[in-house]
Amino acid sequence: MKEFKRKNQLLSLCGLNCGLCPMFLGKYCGGCGNGNSSCKIAKCSLEHGNIEYCFECKNYPCAHYQYVDEYDSFITHKHQKKDLKKAQRIGIKQYNLEQKEKIQILSYLLSNYNDGRRKNFFCIAVNLLEVSELQEVMKLLQSNVELSLLPAKERSLYVVNAMKEIAERRNIEVRLRRKSRKDDV
Repeated sequence: MKEFKRKNQLLSLCGLNCGLCPMFLGKYCGGCGNGNSSCKIAKCSLEHGNIEYCFECKNYPCAHYQYVDEYDSFITHKHQKKDLKKAQRIGIKQYNLEQKEKIQILSYLLSNYNDGRRKNFFCIAVNLLEVSELQEVMKLLQSNVELSLLPAKERSLYVVNAMKEIAERRNIEVRLRRKSRKDDV
C-alpha cells in the first residue's frame, strides 16, 4: 500500500503503540505507512481522506474495531481502543511524550535486565502499565544496590516479578493472547 504514509511511527492509525513493539524495535517492521503494509484499516483511512488516526473518522468506532482487542499480534491489542481514546483526549503531542518516556524505560530494561528471554514480556508490560507505574519500577531498581551483583537471569526475574506485582494490582495479564486454530472454527 505505497500511497499510505504515516508521520507518527509511535502510535498507529488504529491505536497500536508501535514504538513498543518487539518487531519495530528489532527493525523487522517499518510500521504502517512505509509502503510495506496491506492493512485493511490503512486502506479504510485512504478511502476516508487519509485520516491520521481512526478517532478522526466520523464512523469511528466502526466494524473494524468490533473484535480488535480479542487477540494480539506481535504487540498487545489489549488497550488499543483505550489508547486511541487517551490520545484523542490528551492530544497526540502529549501522548507521544508519554510513549517516548516508555520507550526510554523499555530500552533501559532491555539493555540492563533482559536475560535473552524477556524482550516480549518487557514490551507488553511497558505497553500496558502507566508511566507512573513504570517509574515506580525504575525507582525500585535504582534503590536496590545489590541487584547489579546478581546474575542476569536473577536480575531479570526480579524486574519481571516487580512488574507482575503492579500488573496484578490492576488486574492486568502481562502476556500476548494468540489466536488458536480452534478459534477459527
